[in-house]
Amino acid sequence: MKLKTPIGIVTALVLGTFATVPGASAQEITLRAADSFPNGHYIGANLIQVFMEAVSEKTGGKVAFEYFPAQQLGKSADMLSLTQSGVTDIGYVGPSYVSDKMPLSSVGELPEAFNSSCEGTKGYWEIAKPGGVLDQAEFAPNGIRLLMAMVLTPYNLVTADREITGLDSIKGLKIRSTGGAKELAVLKIGGVPVQMPAPEVREALSRGTIDGGLFPNPSIMPYGMEPFLKYGTQGINFGSFVATYVISTERWNTLSPETQEIMTSAGKAATMSGCEVADGLDRSDKKTLIEGGVVYADLPEADAAEISGILGTVSSEWAANLDAQGKNGTEVLKAFRAALANPVN
Repeated sequence: MKLKTPIGIVTALVLGTFATVPGASAQEITLRAADSFPNGHYIGANLIQVFMEAVSEKTGGKVAFEYFPAQQLGKSADMLSLTQSGVTDIGYVGPSYVSDKMPLSSVGELPEAFNSSCEGTKGYWEIAKPGGVLDQAEFAPNGIRLLMAMVLTPYNLVTADREITGLDSIKGLKIRSTGGAKELAVLKIGGVPVQMPAPEVREALSRGTIDGGLFPNPSIMPYGMEPFLKYGTQGINFGSFVATYVISTERWNTLSPETQEIMTSAGKAATMSGCEVADGLDRSDKKTLIEGGVVYADLPEADAAEISGILGTVSSEWAANLDAQGKNGTEVLKAFRAALANPVN
């Protein structure tokens, strides 16, 4: 697997989308994979990198990869179109970044009944994998096929200067969200949602453009946000984030049945192992952040109950809004809840 520099990107694009590696007779195809995560980020490291290594090994080197991390091929919001058009073969798609095209796929971001990454991930996998209700509703119509996914650990509210002591202390705060369900959640608790991708949050915090954001603990340090954060909540699920890696249906159909089977198996394995890593990091990174000075606090019982009650209305409103657009939000929400209640092994 190769990490491409910007110059290498231009060369790769000129040579063609599906070029093989000259002189490497053992390699039959080379696939490009791209995401927006910085090198070492736990999502990329435990999903796409694990996947690429497994596929290369199981195919005996006949499938090779060129990997473009850190927005080298485009920003988060560009990844769906880059995958659909064949600029990259495998792309990271965060559904909330493309909510105009994949609004139903943010169902995993709702503050539902899951308390860990693996609980949320297994539920999401069941409805989004090929043949699932979410695949039929959005992935397939967008010409893409799910390879792997991760629903992050439930989000906390973290802030630069404002200590969150109750519901009133949240009102008016400019809070980074990723659109979709979390934007609705921020509005309901009195905050001002500011939609932006994770790579832009550090600078926004440093400039005071935002007061804080909704994040899981493992996503704070990879983006260097910790120097600008002082406070965090705990014990309340503000929702989550769905990260997926997809391949275009057109590109998938060019692969041999044997390669497809290997990639399907490797994708599911990376999905199931990746969420376990995320859950472990949530615990260890929180400890590190506390040692670095971030103060996590339990809200007063009455405020915590009130916020949880408010957040509890997000899912039904999300579904109703999509139903009104003819998008079957209630059907997808019911399917996700059923999958959460009956997790895969």
